[in-house]
Amino acid sequence: MNSDLRVIRDKLDAIDQKLIELFTQRMDLINEVAEVKRAANISISDEAREQEIIDRMVSLSKTEYAGEAKTFTGTLLSLSKYRQRKLLFDNREEELLPPSRKAPEKDISVAYQGVPGAWGEQAAIQMFNDNDKMGLDSFEEVFKSVKEGQVDYGVVPIENSRTGAIGEVYDLLRKYGCYIVAQTWVPVRHCLIANKGTKLEDIREVFSHPEGFRQCRNFLKGRPWDLSSCRNTAVAVEMVAKEKGNKRIAAIGSKRAADLHDLDIVVPDIIDDKANKTRFIAIASAPEYDETCDAISITFSVSHRSGALCEVLFHFMSAGINLSRIESRPMMGNKYCFFTDLEGNILDENVARGIRNASACCGYLEVLGCYKSNV
Repeated sequence: MNSDLRVIRDKLDAIDQKLIELFTQRMDLINEVAEVKRAANISISDEAREQEIIDRMVSLSKTEYAGEAKTFTGTLLSLSKYRQRKLLFDNREEELLPPSRKAPEKDISVAYQGVPGAWGEQAAIQMFNDNDKMGLDSFEEVFKSVKEGQVDYGVVPIENSRTGAIGEVYDLLRKYGCYIVAQTWVPVRHCLIANKGTKLEDIREVFSHPEGFRQCRNFLKGRPWDLSSCRNTAVAVEMVAKEKGNKRIAAIGSKRAADLHDLDIVVPDIIDDKANKTRFIAIASAPEYDETCDAISITFSVSHRSGALCEVLFHFMSAGINLSRIESRPMMGNKYCFFTDLEGNILDENVARGIRNASACCGYLEVLGCYKSNV
């Protein structure tokens, strides 16, 4: 080893020893702080005090290390709050998820948004095979039917590989308190569908969902067709089927929708992005998880201040938890909540500890589900 490097490392080791001694002393004092707060019923978090400490520590550091000093202090405060929380709750870790329910084994009912032939129905088939399925008009109706016990599961889209998150579904997860119990990816393969014997030159009007038009922009470019929007692509195909023999109309939808209505596929696979796919989740009124699950979804909110989100994410990094997705959604009062997908299992003590450590930095954190990443 280079002698100069060895000398520097020896100095670092000496400093580290002093740091851990000081850290231990600080945590001993935090134990005392927790007892005082317990006796006086004082909140663990005190943002004004935390900001005062951060500002003071930054002012004491070299200007060039201001960012690092801020991160170091923020992390130290997070660990202090986590320690206080453990002591104030008598070392009893609160439940991250209610106990897992036993999944129904027969007579399973599933709701999705749309009509037969919709991508939601395809997702429901992938996850629940031949069980009873019911198409509803809106995502909110799907959530209501699950929450009120009318169906066992609901299937809703949560993101598209090309267009991103479906914000309404994230909002409904918070509103109805449903749990994610499964997910699947459905490849989007749009076709141009029409009545029997229709040729391209016969078509004058095409029906589809607005997203269907956007996803097939290259195919539609330059064609002299009127584009009429529908609630979803399956409804568009249904509208064409109702006008049997009319060769002036067509729809953009799935092969399954065409087959269900005995229509022709004039042009298959017209979508611009051949890798386009949509992620669907299954929701239930209670969580369902076991040791085979490998994905966790959470939602949390943080204070509207610099570094608040980084403090939360630091604990995931420290626990070795990989984030596969993070999405922000606006709340009232110029605040935001975050939806995050983590790789891991809630039954893993290290993963659970990382989430609890992160929770200590949040104004609010809730686990939305633990499930298998693909079904």
